[in-house]
Parts: sequence; C-alpha cells; structure tokens
Amino acid sequence: MNSSINQPVNKVYRKRLLMHKFGMLLSFLAMAFGLLVLAWILVTLFTKGIGAMNLALFTHNTPAPGDEGGGLLNPIVGSLMLVGLATLISTPIGILAGIYLAEYGEESKLAQITRFVTDIMLSAPSIVIGLFVYAIYVARIGHFSGWAGTIALSLIAVPVVVRTTDNMLKLVPGSLREAAFSLGAPRWKVALMIRLRAVKAGVVTGILLAVARIAGETAPLLFTALNNQFFSTNMNKPIANLPGVINQFANSPYDNWVSLAWAGALLITLGVLILNILARTMFSQKVPG
Repeated sequence: MNSSINQPVNKVYRKRLLMHKFGMLLSFLAMAFGLLVLAWILVTLFTKGIGAMNLALFTHNTPAPGDEGGGLLNPIVGSLMLVGLATLISTPIGILAGIYLAEYGEESKLAQITRFVTDIMLSAPSIVIGLFVYAIYVARIGHFSGWAGTIALSLIAVPVVVRTTDNMLKLVPGSLREAAFSLGAPRWKVALMIRLRAVKAGVVTGILLAVARIAGETAPLLFTALNNQFFSTNMNKPIANLPGVINQFANSPYDNWVSLAWAGALLITLGVLILNILARTMFSQKVPG
C-alpha cells in the first residue's frame, strides 16, 4: 500500500526536480551570455581605446579636422558640468517626490498620478525627452545651450531617484514609524529624520545609478547641448560633451578622431562601471529591522 502511494509522489518530485534543474540551466546560460557580451565589449574598448589614453587626453582640447594629436579636455569638462548640474537638480526633487509617494501614495490621488507619470518617464526613450526639451526650450530661445542639456538629463535622472527612494522607504518597518509617532513626532519629521535616515545608503545608491544612467546619454544632448569644438564653460551656449564628441568622431575619416572616440567611450564605460561598483558594494545596505 505504501509503495503504491509513494510511487506517484516520487514521480511528481522527480518531475519538479527536473524542471528545477532545467530552470537553473537556463538561468546559468543567460548569465553566461550576458557576461560574455560584457567581456567582449570591455575587451574591444580596452584594445581600441587604451592607445589614446595619455596625459594629452586630459590636457588638450579636441583637434580641428586634419590636425594631429589633441585630447578630450573640453568634452570631459563639459560632461562633468552637465552631469553634475543635472544631479544637483534631480536629487532633491527625486528624493522629496519619493518621500511624498511613500507617505501619501495610498491615500492621495495626486500621489497615484505622480507614480504613473514617473513610470512613464522611466520607460520613455531618451530621444523623446530630448525632443521635448528642444520643443519647449531650445526652439523658444533660438539656440542650443548647456542649460537645455542639463534640463534633459535632469528629466531622465529624476524618475530613477524617485522610484529608488520610494521603494527603499517602503522597506522601513511600520513599527519604527509607529514608535516615532507614539513619541509625538510630526509626520514630516518621521519621514525625513527616521525613515529617510534608515535607508540613506539605498537612496545614495539610487542617485549613483541615476548618474550612471545619464553619463552616457547621447540622443537628448544632440537636441539640446549639441557640441562645441572649443573649450567653453558658458552654459548659455552649446557646450562640448563626451557622448556628442564620440558620435561625431566615430564617423569621421580621420584616424586620430576615431582613436579619440574610442578613448572617450572607454572613459565613459569605466566611469559607469566604477559608479555601479560603488553603488553595489560601498553603499549596500540590509533592510532595516
């Protein structure tokens, strides 16, 4: 009797074990494929871009057509300005919006609409955001500018910070909030001083991921900041940036321009990798309990 009962049980167990092994195999193959593609990209960038990595790359401006040598000083400074200002604009907006969603997301119609709009902005192609900024800002003032590029990058970074902050604040246990409320703390102080402080490492991770996201964006800058061959820090004029220079130099007939394009791509890749490593390691945080 027992053997007849155990037989179908063992059959179901073997079937589930087989499906588990098959699923694990597919997961391993997907991981291996992703790592293989990543290694291929990194090896290609290093082999083609390492030759132009020298001191002149960081001390000389981009060369004129037909000139030898040159560097990427002006696009490096321009990219740092665009990304830095976009981060300064998007970080407080994203954190405050994330706090609002976490505190009033279930009881406010405005919070539900904000979350819906944030999800749309997260999935929107960056070129659409670039065209939007071009239509409402660049076309009205009549020229490209660094401020237009900053606005476009900010619109890309804000939803990343918002969703990260919102999700991290939801991890704070309700007992921690209730304890603060029982001591007479107002709601705004609980949100800022208790909940946000408990997940500050996760919020910093979201900010770093947003910076990594906008650091290599090309399409929105083509419609906003455009490019500049000369060194300039005037945000009211077109400003040089690494993605724009890479797009221009990679399609040029000059060998030194192509070499500089590979070096610029390597710089952006290394910067994004470093930011992601920092976000995953130095600022990793367990769920508060």
